[in-house]
Amino acid sequence: MPRKALKPKEKRALPKPDSRYGSVIIARFISKLNFEGKKSTAESIIYDSFDIMKEKTGEDPVGVFNKALENIRPLLEVRPRRVGGATYQVPMEVPAARSVTLAINWLIESARKKTGKPMCEKLAQELIDGSKKEGTAMKKREDTHRMAEANKAFAHYRW
Repeated sequence: MPRKALKPKEKRALPKPDSRYGSVIIARFISKLNFEGKKSTAESIIYDSFDIMKEKTGEDPVGVFNKALENIRPLLEVRPRRVGGATYQVPMEVPAARSVTLAINWLIESARKKTGKPMCEKLAQELIDGSKKEGTAMKKREDTHRMAEANKAFAHYRW
């Protein structure tokens, strides 16, 4: 029986820009931070962390945010690939949309893991660290790149 031709997936529409800065990426960040349907709480956490970043760095918080995302975005990742009964970790380039999503997830995850401070302070510190190429989210990126580098021998198994 012949296989059906797969239709390319339609991409979802981007969310509306956030109310304060008019940025789609900040709106995506707010949506990811959203917990138990409390979007207004997520917005206040983000905006409070931006205010803290402005105090600490004296720079535009959106610029610091974009720089942190750019620094934390992975360029390579490993994907499992089964070949003849063995599973290889094959290094692959990360599409731009996925790399931004990974960076957002890593930032939120690393901020949530910290303890002893309010979330807005933890997030602000993680974003500042990310803009300086430091912090837990940056370490996650470096680990991902290191894993891809270590498995470079299996790069010919790409599909």
